[in-house]
Amino acid sequence: MKTILSWLTLVSMAVVISACSAVGANDGGAGESQIRAGKIEQISLTQMQTNHDSGVGAVLGGLGGLGIGSLIGRGTGRDVAMVAGALAGAVGGNYAEKKKYDQPVEAQQVIVRVRNGVLVSVTQPINPSLSKGMNVYIQGSGNEARVVPQG
Repeated sequence: MKTILSWLTLVSMAVVISACSAVGANDGGAGESQIRAGKIEQISLTQMQTNHDSGVGAVLGGLGGLGIGSLIGRGTGRDVAMVAGALAGAVGGNYAEKKKYDQPVEAQQVIVRVRNGVLVSVTQPINPSLSKGMNVYIQGSGNEARVVPQG
């Protein structure tokens, strides 16, 4: 019992200490944000892979399989049917979710020459208001970067 209590104390202290770490400018906390401005050099159509790994299909499929498995047999056989139904339902639900929602979507790759002369490429959902030669802002960074018209 003492060993378990000491391990729990150690783990909780580690969690408390890690929660107190400083948040830097790159960690999504307070800090400077640079607004980049430039002119569109090129726009080309492409596709973006979506990221719908929410697990909702697996959970719903597992619950459905569990429900159906509970209708089969009695005693240990029923327990086995429930586990098998939950597993099969989870696999089937995950497959159905990926098949339906994890399809590539139409996107555009926008190449912007920022004011210091550097070219920046951003792949984003199609924004029909953008055109070649337009003055734009680049908002955000990394996968969250978006090109938006100035004004």
